[in-house]
Amino acid sequence: MHALCNAHHLRELQGVIEEHPDDPAQSWAPLMDRLLRELAATVGHARTNGEDSLEPIVLAGYRAAYEQIITLADHQNPAGTIPTGKRGMIKQTFTRTLIVRLDRDREQVLRFAHDFRVPFDNNLAERDLRMIKLQQKISGSWRTITGAEIFLALRSYLSTTRKNNHPTVDAITALAAHAPWLPAT
Repeated sequence: MHALCNAHHLRELQGVIEEHPDDPAQSWAPLMDRLLRELAATVGHARTNGEDSLEPIVLAGYRAAYEQIITLADHQNPAGTIPTGKRGMIKQTFTRTLIVRLDRDREQVLRFAHDFRVPFDNNLAERDLRMIKLQQKISGSWRTITGAEIFLALRSYLSTTRKNNHPTVDAITALAAHAPWLPAT
């Protein structure tokens, strides 16, 4: 199942809020920002209390609020026409494309509230890639494909051990002994 990163959505909503601070046509953006943050806090609280899902009535309330905010956003920002001078699709504003994405992909946006195994954001995945990009930036790249493959395999192995709360030193020791640790299936 695919989920979208809500940290990105919050940044984009913050951009709309900052770009139009007193515009009543953008009153939907702070509402959506607040809803997503509140839902994330509710899911986090439920997870902390050992629950594996939200109460159906609570989830239904959040979904209804989400729907109302999207309806308000559509009303305040109807499909626009920014002339491009070219044939083809009509260019939309940044705000309009955000609204369309939040509406069209609502299942992926709210996946974290339905399935507690799904994180609110993908910061962990981005953190895994950051070291790779840093390596490329510092040295320009790897000297050989084999070196890159070894580096990436080791990074992947260590990331998996951390995500499964397995001690990194134990995992490296097992790897050196040609008996790599594998997560339980």
